[in-house]
Amino acid sequence: MVKVLVTGIGLVSVLGANLEDSWQNLIAGKSGIQLQRPFLEFEPVPIGLIGKQPSELKMLTQLVVASALKDAGLSPPLADCAVVIGSSRGYQGAWESLARGMNGKDSNYVLEDWLDTLPHTNAIAAARQIGATGIVSAPMAACATGIWAIAQAAFLIQTGQCERVIAGAVEAPITPLTICGFQQMNALAKTGAYPFDVQREGLVLGEGGAVLVLESAEIAKQRQARVYGEILGFSFTADAYHTNQPEPNGKSAIAAIKQCLERSNLTPKDIDYIHAHGTATKLNDQIESKIIQQLFPQQGAISSTKGATGHTLGASGALGIAFSLKALQQQVLPPCVGLQTPEFDLNFVMTAQKKLIQNILCFSFGFGGQNAVIALGNSFHG
Repeated sequence: MVKVLVTGIGLVSVLGANLEDSWQNLIAGKSGIQLQRPFLEFEPVPIGLIGKQPSELKMLTQLVVASALKDAGLSPPLADCAVVIGSSRGYQGAWESLARGMNGKDSNYVLEDWLDTLPHTNAIAAARQIGATGIVSAPMAACATGIWAIAQAAFLIQTGQCERVIAGAVEAPITPLTICGFQQMNALAKTGAYPFDVQREGLVLGEGGAVLVLESAEIAKQRQARVYGEILGFSFTADAYHTNQPEPNGKSAIAAIKQCLERSNLTPKDIDYIHAHGTATKLNDQIESKIIQQLFPQQGAISSTKGATGHTLGASGALGIAFSLKALQQQVLPPCVGLQTPEFDLNFVMTAQKKLIQNILCFSFGFGGQNAVIALGNSFHG
């Protein structure tokens, strides 16, 4: 099987405009979440806004794609590079603005070209940006989107279809419908994001995105690229249970974790760190903790970064992978920002700490019971 290496990362989050700034603020235990009122129809809510107003998906994507190429030491055009960039919300904000304009509530809004706001066109725009003329894919799988995109990209390389792919997910989810929808479900926090905490209230929406440059070991070696880590394996399952509640016993999520470990030639004892989904909702954190306790009795280190970045929905798995790769590179565990009093008996990372890290698992458990697990390895370091 062809080895898949990560040679570049582009990231933007409420913690910073690039990977390094976001990482430094994360390991310092900072959070970009603030009480804000982006829409007059709503009372102030805790959210992760990158700027003063909700961001545009197009601008965020252009930024992270350009950053990833620069980080990898590559320049467009890259005709043979595949593009796999997903989003769970896509251009929903633009469509909501269009609807308000049609109803006379937003008379200043004009949608210049509605074709550019279809769900798949963000990935196509990224391909145009870098001059990529090969495979383009735009995954959409709720919170599992980011891991799915990066795994799909790794699969293209493993199977010899491509030697280089730019992959990840971007989200601009601060829209009236998204806020209203999560409020109706009683899933939205009122003061902040506190993953796995006894006082946790729910999720906090955040903007952001992350894309990686993935390359076969052969071409990475040829151009002497710097390597963050290796994609070892991945797995996806579905609960077939409920639209927004995880299956109470976590059967399909457990199956995804076991399959990922097996495909990566790893055992639970080999995992040094788990980047948990950790949304700070009552149900998700409870079931995820139960799953980890059942499968990982060795008490490996665990944290969720959503208390710092907010929940970036479809992009959250991509951000989690990016931060995990940074943890591999720096040999530092990122803290579970927002966690003060854990409800569950697990080895949570309360403050950033130096540790020997070889293998990491990243979890994403999305609405509709879409479970995604990916394994990252440090075998190309040292």
